[in-house]
Amino acid sequence: MNNFEYCNPVRVVFGKGTISRISDLIPKDAKVLVVYGGGSIKKNGVYDQVKTALKNFNVVEFGGVEPNPQYSTLMNAVKIVKEENITFILSVGGGSTLDGSKFIAAAAKYEGSDPWDILEKGAEVKDAVPLADVITLPATGSEMNCLAVISKKETMEKLAFGSPFVFPKFSIIDPSVTFTLPLRQVANGIADTFVHVIEQYVTHSVNSPLQDRQAEAILLALLDEAPKVFAMPNDYEVRANLFWMATQALNGWLNVGVAQCWATHNIGHEITARTGVDHGRSLALVLPGVWRHQRKEKGERIVQLGRRVFKLDEPNFEKAIDATIAATVKFFQSLGINATKAEYGVTDEVIKAIAELVDSRGVKFGDRGNIGGKEIVEILNLCD
Repeated sequence: MNNFEYCNPVRVVFGKGTISRISDLIPKDAKVLVVYGGGSIKKNGVYDQVKTALKNFNVVEFGGVEPNPQYSTLMNAVKIVKEENITFILSVGGGSTLDGSKFIAAAAKYEGSDPWDILEKGAEVKDAVPLADVITLPATGSEMNCLAVISKKETMEKLAFGSPFVFPKFSIIDPSVTFTLPLRQVANGIADTFVHVIEQYVTHSVNSPLQDRQAEAILLALLDEAPKVFAMPNDYEVRANLFWMATQALNGWLNVGVAQCWATHNIGHEITARTGVDHGRSLALVLPGVWRHQRKEKGERIVQLGRRVFKLDEPNFEKAIDATIAATVKFFQSLGINATKAEYGVTDEVIKAIAELVDSRGVKFGDRGNIGGKEIVEILNLCD
């Protein structure tokens, strides 16, 4: 196992009726910026609950954060934070809204000339406005980590940053608010959760049996619970279980001391930035291609996944790799995700543009740092 340092300060408040706890957890003298997305929280009752909880606070609102939060939109919120002397940010919505709120919190305190440098150049975040969230969609795990992914449509980029300064002070998780989510979004969240675990599991081994078993536990539970949410969409226990799985998939517990890949996510981000395809669906498209291309490097772990999680008993090693890839594709299809390049607009021109941009940045993806522009072209040609 590799050396590691781990700290997660997020206070999680989980369960029915927990949105009312906001008033106890935000500093009483705070001036609060409530950040939300396209307005779904006003239809499902979450907005009214938040408004009631904040009735004794000085509140400013900022809506309109996109599903892939845009830099230009977030910078409008940064301006409000500065002009209104906001001292606390409350994100209300899904992972994109929370990611955007994390960037707002960091950018408002950034002393450089262009906050985009935080994403493009890895500029250090030295401070941030305190923030918290009411999370309404199980997917990104952003409610219990210090990571965020932001898009910039002008340059067709989608980049990530992380800083301990943007850990939420608390996260409210009330699974009952997910009942009104379209099942497409639920499916996307399940796919995202699955691939989050995979990016920390199907890598080169560093002899970390505990993390392996923790990852497998989430995957096994996800395979059990995923069909239930489509059969019983109003079952609270199913919704609660899926939400907690999504949170644990990316709260740092799985990656301590282990190798991490993230090639599927990095390539998927570039696809979404250019085509607008849902994040979870881009992952379902890319993952099988990554495995086919990296079968020599990842073969043992792919087979371990097949045997321990999908319960495959194919004795031939190469056939076991193919069987595990097929089982994974079948799982995505069971969610209603039939990922194809043609459906998502991933043309040869898009593939070429992604490869050229990655090479221009001088970065390499994957747990072994062996995936550049040339390999991305090969991977995407192995998709479908």
